[in-house]
Amino acid sequence: MTASPHPLVLKGRQAFQAGDISGALSLCGMRLNEAPSDGDALELKAVIQSSRKDFRAAEATMRQAIVYDPASDWALNDLTQLLHDQGQKTAAETAARAALIARPEDPQAHLQLAVILGEKDDLPAAEFHNRRALELAGPHPQILVNLGLTLYNQGRVDEALPALLDAHKLQSDVAQIMAHISRAYEAKRDMADAYIWLERAEALGKRTGEDFTLLRALYLRHADQPQQSLDLIDPSKDQMAAPALLERAVLLDKLGRHDEAMQGFVTAKARLAGDMGVRYDAAKVAAEFAGLKDFFTMENMARLPKASVRKDTPQPIFILGFPRSGTTLIEQMLNSHPDVSAGGELPFVHEWQKLIDDLLPGDQPFPQRLAQSQTADFHHIPGLLRDYYLGRAETYGLLGENKRFFTDKMPLNDIHLPLIRLAFPEAAVIRMIRHPLDVAISMLSHNLTHGYNSGYKLDTIIAHMVAMHDLNSHYDAALGHPALDLKYEQFVAEQRGHTLRVLGHIGLGFHEACLRFHTNPRHAPTPSYAQVSKPLNDRSIGRWKPYERFFAPFMDEIGPVIAALGYEK
Repeated sequence: MTASPHPLVLKGRQAFQAGDISGALSLCGMRLNEAPSDGDALELKAVIQSSRKDFRAAEATMRQAIVYDPASDWALNDLTQLLHDQGQKTAAETAARAALIARPEDPQAHLQLAVILGEKDDLPAAEFHNRRALELAGPHPQILVNLGLTLYNQGRVDEALPALLDAHKLQSDVAQIMAHISRAYEAKRDMADAYIWLERAEALGKRTGEDFTLLRALYLRHADQPQQSLDLIDPSKDQMAAPALLERAVLLDKLGRHDEAMQGFVTAKARLAGDMGVRYDAAKVAAEFAGLKDFFTMENMARLPKASVRKDTPQPIFILGFPRSGTTLIEQMLNSHPDVSAGGELPFVHEWQKLIDDLLPGDQPFPQRLAQSQTADFHHIPGLLRDYYLGRAETYGLLGENKRFFTDKMPLNDIHLPLIRLAFPEAAVIRMIRHPLDVAISMLSHNLTHGYNSGYKLDTIIAHMVAMHDLNSHYDAALGHPALDLKYEQFVAEQRGHTLRVLGHIGLGFHEACLRFHTNPRHAPTPSYAQVSKPLNDRSIGRWKPYERFFAPFMDEIGPVIAALGYEK
């Protein structure tokens, strides 16, 4: 039986509820002077400090409570939430993991870690902890919504929809849940039900002050009704949210109002970058790429050991390229083949760098530390990279589908192409190429964090394209051009021939469904999902031309890259 709070704590709670903050804090202090480990007093103190927005002091109090009681549920959970709300992502994840270790049967600890992992796009791990929270807590609307969104973001819409509907049954007066259900029906291409649930969300939103105009506008845009969509977005609203600004700019682009669209892109992306606190660090990228080129030379690649091929498991197909270069298109085509499952944007290649730092001795940074793998006792490192990757793929459910291959289309995995070649020396690698200026406009019109957050301004997009082209040119020389280069424009112009070319590169026979990838019911959880659900067309080719004058200041930088890739300016 839990002991009742001390009378001083009870008086402190009453004072706090009455708005007497100083009195409440004084009563807390009195109790803690005589009993520093009183968890009730520490909890009230932390609540008071948080209410005063003294978050550093609140964090210190929570940590003090954990020292006295390592299994304190309120302190463990509140610390995670506080750090998360303050944007301290790494510290919040550390706190969440500590809470789970201390209280493995606490559903709140599982839910908090699930949220953090979901934000990192480690969706299968987030799914695991959401499901564990459900097991421990029973049906709960917040957990069901989180689970549904985690499944939706993996493209598993048929599983996401029941979870969201169950959440609605438990909490039928939440408009946002209705909007999530609407999005799930839209992903299933069931627009009748998508609109039914959207209308329910809108009706309730009028009473609760929630606005779903942007979702309706998105549906109209996907239905090729850009003017009707634009009419919904009121530009006169003060401080229009950045996503609405971006959506409006996309619609202006579709309607041929290109100067207004560019102004909208620039404004929206600047606001998004500011809201998220991100920027492109050109000096950091230059230093990192210089280190990669210095180490991954032809001579070093010949010396470094390579992993053997594991014949007992499906093999990855790596689809490289910039965001918006056609990687989703090729993945959807390959997923239409009966021997290939779609992995989506897998983070495993980028996780190798930390693994190498953890496994190899010395104080040299990556990639120089990889030289240690030439010694006999670390000759197995490429095999460990391979097995780590496949182990992570197994947790994503990619090895148990009776398929020969699965795709990995994480944009700009190109950076670690040498590591891919060490861990998977025989894996199929496809590098998607598209006119750089079409890629640039498309990146500017979407909220993407790939490429070191380069996608928020034209100048940083161009800078990263130049840096990546230089790095890829170096890798092609050092590795013997190990990738199949596939131009988006050529694939659109001659779909059948280039489909056969890709399948042949992988070692797959032709399958007619690959030509009808737009009928594939899979939901591609990327900004390209609407495009790949429609027949192949050339409407996006040459999208940059109306914006030519905006690229003029950057042509000295990007012009040589355009020419080297075989395009005209």
